[in-house]
Amino acid sequence: MKNFKKAKLSLGLLIVAMIGFAFMPAPTKITVKGSDTMVILAQKWAEVYMKSHQDVIIQVTGGGSGTGISALINGATDICNSSRPMKSSEIDKLKERYASMGVEIPCAKDGITIFLNESNPVSELSVKQLAGIFSGKIRNWKEVGGPDQDIKLYGRENSSGTYVFFKDNVVKADYAASCQTLPGTAAVVNAVSKDKFGIGYGGAAYAAGVKHCKVKKDDKGVAYFATAETIAKGQYPITRYLYMYLRNRPTGQTKAYIDWILSPEGQKLVTDIGYFPVK
Repeated sequence: MKNFKKAKLSLGLLIVAMIGFAFMPAPTKITVKGSDTMVILAQKWAEVYMKSHQDVIIQVTGGGSGTGISALINGATDICNSSRPMKSSEIDKLKERYASMGVEIPCAKDGITIFLNESNPVSELSVKQLAGIFSGKIRNWKEVGGPDQDIKLYGRENSSGTYVFFKDNVVKADYAASCQTLPGTAAVVNAVSKDKFGIGYGGAAYAAGVKHCKVKKDDKGVAYFATAETIAKGQYPITRYLYMYLRNRPTGQTKAYIDWILSPEGQKLVTDIGYFPVK
């Protein structure tokens, strides 16, 4: 009889627990999509945040800034990561569909890094020389102080915000037809690391296994590496913001997450990954 009462009590507690579980609110899901430059940073933010916020699920995917912006316009993501500013035509599409200009949130800084093979004797280039190299006007390393060898170009695909930013702010022309486009900065780094005469560009956080090239604003200027100090002082000439875009002002869990990203804890992760904080 006692065992029966214990079993009945246990069953009752189990039922109560199950009812309680059934009425627990489902976790809030936040989707983040876009820039491949930002994907390792976004994944780190999500991983750390979810450890202390078990009521939130954050899903992060890359695909490129253009892909993320399209997803934002189409309603397929909550947050778009972009390594370039949105174009006016993209903002117009948001306005037409949602009656909103969107919300732009700078969340980190990046110095677009020039990658060289570790055996390359060239150590610095000017912005003008980089424009000549990636537009195809400069084709041999001897023209910029290197060996008498053809320059091999590696860059990003045209859906990449890095591709667009580098083209608009450095090359200022069409890329050379010989430039091999690759699906991510990691792939660019890998290609340059295996090619003695290769050169590529991409986010600072991906530059393992290759040589960083100093960059100077003009032929008479001082060449700098991309560091927290040179970026903060405006000395490194290929600096940009990394952005999060939303359709409307964030609320609830999404706002809490973005506030955390901009907090000292979130911005410390920016530095840990290899980018530079906005504050």
